[in-house]
Amino acid sequence: MKITKRTFGVLSSGEKVYLYTLKAGEVVLSISSLGATWTSLAVPSRKTGITDVILGYSALEDYTHNNTYIGATIGRFGNRIGNARFSLDGQTYNLFKNDGIHTLHGGRRGFDKRLWKADAYEERDGIFVCFELTSPDGDEGYPGRCKASVCYGLTKSNEIVIDYAAGLDSPCPINFTNHSYFNLAGEGSGDILSHEVKLFASSYIEVDETLIPTGKLLPVANTPFDFRSRKSVKRDMAAAGGGYDHCFALDGSNGELRPAAEVFEESSGRIMKVFTTQPGIQFYTGNFLDNVQGKMGAFYNKHAGFCLETQHFPDSPNRPEFPSAIYGPGRGYHEKALFSFDW
Repeated sequence: MKITKRTFGVLSSGEKVYLYTLKAGEVVLSISSLGATWTSLAVPSRKTGITDVILGYSALEDYTHNNTYIGATIGRFGNRIGNARFSLDGQTYNLFKNDGIHTLHGGRRGFDKRLWKADAYEERDGIFVCFELTSPDGDEGYPGRCKASVCYGLTKSNEIVIDYAAGLDSPCPINFTNHSYFNLAGEGSGDILSHEVKLFASSYIEVDETLIPTGKLLPVANTPFDFRSRKSVKRDMAAAGGGYDHCFALDGSNGELRPAAEVFEESSGRIMKVFTTQPGIQFYTGNFLDNVQGKMGAFYNKHAGFCLETQHFPDSPNRPEFPSAIYGPGRGYHEKALFSFDW
């Protein structure tokens, strides 16, 4: 097992950004301290050799303008909050509108745009980098001081383990996730429409035309959203509106680490499995990628990658019927996720 740390670049503020590379088993993961962002993930294949399977950029400067959230850690609240506001204990909090009239992924300057402090260490059968930052009271409109930590680890068993945590001095909506775009055939190799996906979800969250939940959980049976058996991304995509950007309500008990998704890519033979303690998983098929210049001269267009974002349901602060995403002094935030790879 091996951890390396190098300077990735320098921000206009003069602050250094570091790149941490973790190698354990046969998988290699690199993470930047800017946005606690995954920048590369090298995974072997018996058919095609080792390949980087996540979208990204070649230089730090591109990550400072990362409008598609490629690889980033998202907070305080991942996904959308309707009308960029919520009420808590009789007070209304107004957030920044960066998705039409709504707020998305933490607002104008969410955790994906912050410089995190990092500490790398080795423990048992894995190597880890723990990122921390403090978000002050009123940051992006959210109440209370939030001390956030996200630990990413890589094990000898080719698993990425994730530990999200936050301490708060007053109640606040919290919903951390990672926004990596995967292409198991290799980043820059084309679209992901032939990937086969299974989701461990019997229902999904109905949304309106602006992707805000209506409050209804609908059964996936006999709909384009039924991924309970593995099927290609493209099979029912047209009937789903030409792409997926939906949160699925996961089967099983919230708070327990349980299966959320499996993805198979035939040309490489790679398999990725996702587990989470959270209530939902957002399946996003890169619908808004549009000629994004990525690594090594590659350009990412629509459906060049997919995201599987483990999370609370979107707009949870405005939906009392959803599992509560309000945390505070009496309810600490702590969630786990795991991504495993085979080939």
